[in-house]
Amino acid sequence: MTFDLTMKIDKLDFSDTGNFSNIFLDYLADKPDLKPYYHRPPTLESFREQLKEKQLDPQTRNLLADTLLQQYQSLKPSQAVLDHIESLREANTYTVTTGHQLNIFTGPLYFIYKIVTVINLCRKLKETYPDYQFVPVYWMASEDHDFEEINHFNLFGKTYEWQTEQRGAVGRFHPNGIKDILKELPEPVPVFEQAYSAYPTLADATRCYVNELFGKEGLVVLDADHASLKASFLEVIKDDLINHPAKKLVEDTSEKLEGMGYKTQVYPREINFFYLQDQMRERIIQEKDQYYVNDTELKFSREALLSEVEKHPENFSPNVILRPLYQERLLPNLAYVGGPSEIAYWLQLKSVFDHYQLPFPILMPRNFALIINKTSHKKLQKTPVSLQDLFLDTPALTDKFLKDNAESTLTLVEEKKALKEVFEAVRQKVLAVDKGLDGFIGAEANKALKNLVHIEKRLKKAEEHNQETAIKQLESLKEKLFPGGSWQERKDNFLNFYINNSAFIEELLAHLDPLDFRVNVINEAM
Repeated sequence: MTFDLTMKIDKLDFSDTGNFSNIFLDYLADKPDLKPYYHRPPTLESFREQLKEKQLDPQTRNLLADTLLQQYQSLKPSQAVLDHIESLREANTYTVTTGHQLNIFTGPLYFIYKIVTVINLCRKLKETYPDYQFVPVYWMASEDHDFEEINHFNLFGKTYEWQTEQRGAVGRFHPNGIKDILKELPEPVPVFEQAYSAYPTLADATRCYVNELFGKEGLVVLDADHASLKASFLEVIKDDLINHPAKKLVEDTSEKLEGMGYKTQVYPREINFFYLQDQMRERIIQEKDQYYVNDTELKFSREALLSEVEKHPENFSPNVILRPLYQERLLPNLAYVGGPSEIAYWLQLKSVFDHYQLPFPILMPRNFALIINKTSHKKLQKTPVSLQDLFLDTPALTDKFLKDNAESTLTLVEEKKALKEVFEAVRQKVLAVDKGLDGFIGAEANKALKNLVHIEKRLKKAEEHNQETAIKQLESLKEKLFPGGSWQERKDNFLNFYINNSAFIEELLAHLDPLDFRVNVINEAM
């Protein structure tokens, strides 16, 4: 089964889905109040000035290229990848980056959309600014330690889960045990069999399968858990350990954003680095002149800690507050591609970039998509609901369906109004005779109104019974497209589509526009 390259894609404004935060929508609307919290808006024209401003010294460029070549030694990358890595040494080469956790088997579908967006944005930039080179980069969150967030994926309604006793940075985990999951899949998937069988760490395995899926597009995969790369970040590591500037800067920004009604996404700590070793990634806590590694016996004096930074920078892992800064110090990066929550927390960080005199990247929303396969399309044709209605939660969707399709109205609004008017007229007559009956009249009025509410509920239930078959079809369709009440792209794995269509990724690359900030509703049946 393959998509028709002329397939129909409907577009829905983000605001029409009722599923996006105000800060995300306001950012895209270029609301004046938010302008102090980013540098340039997400437009193609913004890159003109960003290209002039973003500079990376030759030493860092060569370090980056050399490290990438080292990390790719065990693979056979495409010529496009090798050319991109070498081009990073040149002053006219820039990157567009997205980051993501090392979810097994790629995790949720939106990971694929993030990569597709980065690749297509680089294509658009090359068309617009032909004198420059643009390299799409996937920054692996290899130092992340939230194993429960990456150890499972959903395929054809079944959850597959990886069990291991390993701890610490997940990129350093050995992928043994994942091979057992391969045996449970409905059919072989060679790209993952190779990755999880031939490589000693989850980071290496992830680089392998991402390279297999996107290498011909020139996507470069970077693992920043590397001693030489960390050494280039020494200045910031020491500054945060000793002076803690990020804490106050981000807290001040967060307070201002909260005052504007926006929700805080991330919270800074006094020290925004973890101490990282195999099987351990723990917070560093300062108490006077002593530094402790949380939940361990490790402790350092200030002098000893600074010496440790100099000798072993790889042992210091930035948290969510300073990881973006680390990224932008390493890469000749113009833009970061992320989802709504990522963009929201990046907006809390601009003052940190200003403090370190580093250009703030353009924040670009990733692509969003809902794929309606042939089976779902047939159900949708039999169920008269709009695409916008599908984004309602299930109770709201069924309520709207009943109201829209009932032969008569299911509410007694006019009748309730008329009843209130009758009782008010009665009340006026009674009060003229005996004011003591006011409470009695009020109680009788409430009783009558409750009876109408009860009738209204019975009326709705009767209509539900009349529409039982259609409602079940609607609920089945909703569950298919929004499994477990979640967006398809946040729940389903890309194998739901790739297994039956090996050209799935190529077709997404052909049809998704990185500068069209709307939800893509892709109809596979068209």
